[in-house]
Amino acid sequence: MRISRIPNFFKTGIWEIRLKPFSLLGAVFGGGEELSFVEFDYGSTTVAEPNAKKLETIVKALHDRPSLKMDIEGHVDMEKDREGLKQYLFNRKVKAQKLNEMVKKGQPAIPVDDIKIEPKEYEKYLKMAYKEEKFPKPKNVIGMAKDLPAPEMEKLMVTHIEVKESDLRILASQRAMKVKDAILKSKQIEPERVFILEPKSLAPEKKEKVKESRVDFKLK
Repeated sequence: MRISRIPNFFKTGIWEIRLKPFSLLGAVFGGGEELSFVEFDYGSTTVAEPNAKKLETIVKALHDRPSLKMDIEGHVDMEKDREGLKQYLFNRKVKAQKLNEMVKKGQPAIPVDDIKIEPKEYEKYLKMAYKEEKFPKPKNVIGMAKDLPAPEMEKLMVTHIEVKESDLRILASQRAMKVKDAILKSKQIEPERVFILEPKSLAPEKKEKVKESRVDFKLK
């Protein structure tokens, strides 16, 4: 017996979504296979544009198909995220000096990540942060710590920042949580439909022209 046509149910229903999930959702809502992941800047957990728009599309797709559930896996680029985290931690050390100064002046304490350092004041706080570091510093002929140019202080500080695999695992987990929070914040998707999975590997499956510093999605 020859089947003359495929019912529309199989063309647009859950059956086809499960076979080609993100390609079909992308065709309907826009984005194509790009909907299957969200990329991050190295060392960062911030969901930046255009990834925020991508999450909005995913929310629309899940809301339109209430039987679908989604798994979220956070990943890292083992080398580039390590360097990104070092730079992030270095910046926090410098910002912390300005925050300490603000608090001493009676100003309200704010999260250190929210501190803004202007170019004209950067070297001042860099020197203060460098002075606080406990690693051995270059000394002058009389045994005192040498005054160094800003680039050399930066290099020494970053070099002595240690980022362990556990730090990268936390970064991957925080990325997954940030994405889940952004999806649930819409109030359109029930929490029991979105799951965070512990990744088998911190480094994700390699994809052409896609950063390893990302969160991957799987529909079920």
